[in-house]
Amino acid sequence: MEELRRRHIVLIKNTNFEFERYLYNVLPWNEQLVGIKGSRGVGKTTLLLQFIKINYNQSLKALYVSLDDLYFSENSLLHLADEFVAKGGEHLFVDEVHKYASWANDLKKIYDYHPTLKVVFTGSSLLEILNARADLSRRALVFTMQGLSFREYLSIKYKININAVELYNVFNNNKDISLSILEKVKPLKYFDEYLRIGYYPFTQVDDNLYFMRIREVVNMIMEIELPSLRRIDYAKIPQVKKLLSVLAKSVPFKPNISSLAAKINISRNSLLEYLNSLNDASIIRTIYKNSIGIS
Repeated sequence: MEELRRRHIVLIKNTNFEFERYLYNVLPWNEQLVGIKGSRGVGKTTLLLQFIKINYNQSLKALYVSLDDLYFSENSLLHLADEFVAKGGEHLFVDEVHKYASWANDLKKIYDYHPTLKVVFTGSSLLEILNARADLSRRALVFTMQGLSFREYLSIKYKININAVELYNVFNNNKDISLSILEKVKPLKYFDEYLRIGYYPFTQVDDNLYFMRIREVVNMIMEIELPSLRRIDYAKIPQVKKLLSVLAKSVPFKPNISSLAAKINISRNSLLEYLNSLNDASIIRTIYKNSIGIS
């Protein structure tokens, strides 16, 4: 645990506050068990480290760990929580839970055995966090972290700060809100740029590096997370990549499932499975029409 503590301190020292994601002020940080789902690269780890640095800094009451650490090849998360609480720990931050096979059962036990310990955990957007078998559905408050909004993009890229607006106020006070925004910025000047390079927080790098990082994110999701979290045979991943390539050249469109399956040379059921997984991984967005019955 001391090695984990040393890594924790290094990470906290190198965490900055140049930008704060929207979810920071939304999360109920002091609840007993809070989960954050999100695609790789949207800023989940930075969010945790920022909260720790502001509220605990190097205090022994808080600990950040990532479950892909070698420590967890020989030690359980439950054992760590037992030791942490015994030494006065109060707030445990657990990153990358999808890298740890028994994460759900361990979190359930931590919740039951240590009612005074607050735990915040993060995982892939592909993760089935509300796992009935581990019965986390009635224990964890789970939030989904999206990529940057246009408002956040303007803040991180151009230091143009605009307050978030509730949907109710948009409906009832849209003219005044629009005028106040126009006093600060002409939104259409930056909107096309946002659509092209604005979704991920690493938007501050140059365009070539931005797209290189996106390719890394997509490959990581397809080559590691899909096989491990959705049990898609690794030998089938080239088919998934081919599907994504076909979609990228066609969207937005209403796909013909049968012809698309024939083009990729896969079964209809496999195609639907792949589309669902790519949607859950936030690589594509699928939109469904209203339907009646089981269609």
